[in-house]
Amino acid sequence: MTTALLLFWPAFAALIVLLLKGQAARTVAFVASLIEFALVLFALAGFNTASGSTQMALSFPWVESAGIGFTIGMDGISLLMVLLTTFLVPLIILSSFKHEYKSPNAFYALILFMQTGLIGVFVALDAFLFYFFWELALIPVYFIAAIWGGARRIPVTFKFFVYTIFGSLFMLAAFVYLYLQTPGSHSSEIFAFYNLNLSSESQSWIFWFLFIAFAIKMPVFPFHTWQPDTYTESPTQATMLLSGIMLKMGIYGVLRWLLPVVPLGVSQWAGLVLVLAIIGIVYASFIAIRQRDLKRLIAYSSIAHVGLIAAGIFTLNEQGLQGGVIQMLSHGINVVGLFFIIDIIFSRTNTREITSLGGITQTTPALSICFMILMLGSIALPLTNGFVGEFLLLSGVFQYNGWFGAAAGLTIILGAVYMLRMFQGVMFGPKSAATEVFADLTMNEKAVLIPLVIMVFWIGLFPNTFLSISEPAVGNLLNIIRR
Repeated sequence: MTTALLLFWPAFAALIVLLLKGQAARTVAFVASLIEFALVLFALAGFNTASGSTQMALSFPWVESAGIGFTIGMDGISLLMVLLTTFLVPLIILSSFKHEYKSPNAFYALILFMQTGLIGVFVALDAFLFYFFWELALIPVYFIAAIWGGARRIPVTFKFFVYTIFGSLFMLAAFVYLYLQTPGSHSSEIFAFYNLNLSSESQSWIFWFLFIAFAIKMPVFPFHTWQPDTYTESPTQATMLLSGIMLKMGIYGVLRWLLPVVPLGVSQWAGLVLVLAIIGIVYASFIAIRQRDLKRLIAYSSIAHVGLIAAGIFTLNEQGLQGGVIQMLSHGINVVGLFFIIDIIFSRTNTREITSLGGITQTTPALSICFMILMLGSIALPLTNGFVGEFLLLSGVFQYNGWFGAAAGLTIILGAVYMLRMFQGVMFGPKSAATEVFADLTMNEKAVLIPLVIMVFWIGLFPNTFLSISEPAVGNLLNIIRR
C-alpha cells in the first residue's frame, strides 16, 4: 500500500494544482512534493535493509486475460531511486520560485505528473507496466521543454522525442517477444522473464533491443546526440529533471531488465559496451573542455559521468554495480546543484559564456562555497559523494580489465580540467561588465543549495548509509545473473 501511495500521490496532487492559479499552484506543488518525500522516509523506516527481495509489493490483474498485472514493489535499488526522485523534486520546484512562468498551474502539474512516471518506472514489476510508465515520464518533460524552453525549443524537443520513442519501440518489441516465450497463458511479470531459458542467439538480439532503448535515455555514446541541445534549450527545471532523475531511468533499466533477463547476451556484448562507454568518457570530456557555454559544458560532463557508470555496471561485479547505484545518487545531486547555480548566474548576468564572466567570488561568499563544494563533488574529491561512486566504479572496471580501468580513469583527470577551468573562469579574475554588480544567494536559493551540499558530504563521509540499502539487492541481482 505504501508503494501505491508513493506512486499515485503526485498524480493526485497534479490534478489539484491544475485547478489553481498563480502562486497558489507552485505553493501547493511544493507542499505536495514535501509530503511525497515524507512518505518515502516513512517507507524507508519500515524497510528491511537486510533483505535483497522485493518489499511493500502490491499486485492485482490489469489485463487479466493477457496475463498482464499491475505489480509494483521496491527492493534496495528501487528504494534509493525513489528516494533520489522525491528528494530532488521539491528542490527543483523550489528553484523555480525565482521565475515567473506563464500558466504556472500547468507547469507545476507537469512536474508532478512526471514524478509519477519516474516513480512508476522505479517500482514497476511488470514489463508492460514498466513500459507504460517509461512512456508516461516522457510526455510531461516534453511539454515543459517545448512550451517553456529557449528559442530553438521546438526542433530540439522534437529530436529528443523521436530519439526516445525510437528506442522505446525496440524495448516494446523485446518485451512482447519475452512475454510470448513465457509458458502457459503467458505472463509479463518480471520474475517470469528472469526464469526464461532463452538460447544464446535469442539473448543476443534481445540484448541490443533493450540496450538501445536504455542507452538512448542514459545517454551512452553514440546515442547521446540529443542530449546537449535538449539540456541547453530546456528551462532549468526541465534540465534538472532530465539530468538529475530521468537519465537514471536508463541505468535502472539496465540493472532491472537487461542484466538479469539476458545474461548470456550481456556476457557476449559487455566488452563492446565497455569500449563504447570509455569512448564516451574521453570524447565527452574533451568536448566539455572546449565548451564556452556553462550549460553545454555540464551537459557533456554528464555524458562522461554516465559513461563511467555504464562501464562499471557492465563489469558484472559487486564493486561495479554498487558503484553504479551510489553514483546515480551522487550524480543526481551534483548535476542538479550545478545547473541551478548556472541558472542563478544567468539570471543575474543574462549570459552563460565563460569568457563574459569573472570575479563573481569577490562579492558572493555563499555562492562561491556552494559552487566549489558541488564542483569538487563532481570531480570526485575524497570525502565528497563523487569519490565514493567513482572509486567503486573504477575498482570494478580494473577487476574486469586493467587497460579498460586505466582508460576509464581518465575521467578523473579530464573532469578536473574542465570543471576547475570553468570555476576559475567564472568565479575568479577581474570582474566583467556582466558581473560588475552581482548579488549573493537569496534565502530561497540557499534553501535549494544547502540540502544538496549536505548530501555531498553525507554520501562522501557516510556512504554505508546508502550502500547498506542497496547491497542485498545487488547481491540478489548478481545471483540471478550468475545462476
